[in-house]
Amino acid sequence: MSLLQKANSQKPAYTAFLTPSAEGFLVSSATVGRIIASLVARGGVEPAPTLRRRPYARRWTAKRRFARRRPRDLAVNEPGALVQLDTIYVNLTPTKAIKHFTAYDPVAKWTVGKAFNRATAHAAASFLDKILADMPFPVKAIQVDGGAEFMAQFETACQAKGVALYALPPRRPQMNGAVERCNGAWRYEFYETYDLPSGVEELNPILDSFQHLYNHHRPRGALAGQTPANYLANRSASTPHPSQMC
Repeated sequence: MSLLQKANSQKPAYTAFLTPSAEGFLVSSATVGRIIASLVARGGVEPAPTLRRRPYARRWTAKRRFARRRPRDLAVNEPGALVQLDTIYVNLTPTKAIKHFTAYDPVAKWTVGKAFNRATAHAAASFLDKILADMPFPVKAIQVDGGAEFMAQFETACQAKGVALYALPPRRPQMNGAVERCNGAWRYEFYETYDLPSGVEELNPILDSFQHLYNHHRPRGALAGQTPANYLANRSASTPHPSQMC
């Protein structure tokens, strides 16, 4: 009597949960589960959740040139200590989409923005120059998500300019919550309020005007009703000059 015939003659109560193998053996689902678990543990196969994960969820596995995780003890209590960066996708017309880059300082509530045709590392490096030029205080560190636009040339540019770069862990957008909220102001107070040109060359000068309005004329409740510019002026006036300190 073959093994398969012998197994069938026994008629176990859990027959519905047995699976015939290529050699003719009956294998329980529990045994199959243990075999698969062993293969996953040895790295022989990828677990289903990993295979189903979206490609961008594994971006951190790419080699980073300069970025690192933000230290837990990093103090963010002065303007420029940690500027948050993000991008948003904007449709200017039904056939024209752009990428808007936003920088936001959560202490001074100061924002810098610029529009590009595509979100590339070259565009991000160009935006870094605008950040350093338009923010009225030294930028010590920048925080970004795992987007590819914040790798390669952008990392090299941050390193060359002496700006620390911190990359968020996967699926932690709340750690960049300040710039996410600022994105809403750009989207709903600028892009959905004004009639805008469809080319980024014509758009960016208008964008600069809204940036000035936001930083110099828009009061912020988080700053006790001051504008970011007023807040910085008052902060500077109340800070003793080094020569006056003994």
